[in-house]
Amino acid sequence: MTTTLAPPATIAFIGLGMMGRPMAKRLIEAGFTLRVFDVSQKAVSDFVGAHPSALATASAKAAAQGAAALITMLPDGKIVRQAVLEGQDPAIEGLEAGAVVMDMSSSNPVDTQKLARDLAARGVALLDAPVSGGVKRAIDGSLSIMVGGAAADLERTRPVFGAMGKTITLCGPAGAGHALKALNNYLSAAGLVAMCEALVVGEAFGLDPGTMVDVFNTSTGKSNATEVKGRQFVVPRNFAAGFTTALMAKDLRTAGDVARHLKLKMPHLEQAVSYWTAADGKLGKGADHTEIFRYAEMLAEEKA
Repeated sequence: MTTTLAPPATIAFIGLGMMGRPMAKRLIEAGFTLRVFDVSQKAVSDFVGAHPSALATASAKAAAQGAAALITMLPDGKIVRQAVLEGQDPAIEGLEAGAVVMDMSSSNPVDTQKLARDLAARGVALLDAPVSGGVKRAIDGSLSIMVGGAAADLERTRPVFGAMGKTITLCGPAGAGHALKALNNYLSAAGLVAMCEALVVGEAFGLDPGTMVDVFNTSTGKSNATEVKGRQFVVPRNFAAGFTTALMAKDLRTAGDVARHLKLKMPHLEQAVSYWTAADGKLGKGADHTEIFRYAEMLAEEKA
């Protein structure tokens, strides 16, 4: 019989980036014992400085030692595989049989399925558990968490997820969470582009962008983009949603990869991949994904 991972269980947390930091903080506030690692020593020292109960470690292997669960919050699945299984001092060398890896990154679901098989051969379970909600909901612990893996593994880790998220959904077997996250971000990205293009056209016609967003939000054009990105980040042009264009483009390519893997032709998805990849190249490193509005403006200024 497996034990539910309730506080003060020891959790290894790898990846203290923009999303990882507030998620790790929520775990500490819930009473979990945290062992943290990031390739950025400054990220580790800053986090431990702010949260002295967390233990800084020098490698993924060191973070994993004595931990009942390992959480990864990293840029992509290839980096996750290196940290967990194949890199220098990987976490698998510190994890004991019976532990569970919780990959909360946005990874390729086909690669996730392989990682799950490889970890199972070492007696370690994998849950792919990407999140939606951005930095704001990571801070307040209301993330939506999409889980792929065994139901029993989800149940024993539910208190861990519960410290970080409000909605926790078992989507299917290994890889299902990552597949659904990529498809969710496809819908999110498509809606954001549609809103931005509508705003560009409307402004050119003489409409007030704030008024436009307000009308969208009381009409059939309402979407996540109009509700939480229009007035907040696009209309004031502060572009500070906390999620980069590069990461959105990467998630769209993941969704496209899944479609191709299944031999499905999805023309609109293919166009979205091309659009966001081109935008990423134009907007520059570190551009917030809401800056897709600027890219829409650039295209609008080109000769028809």
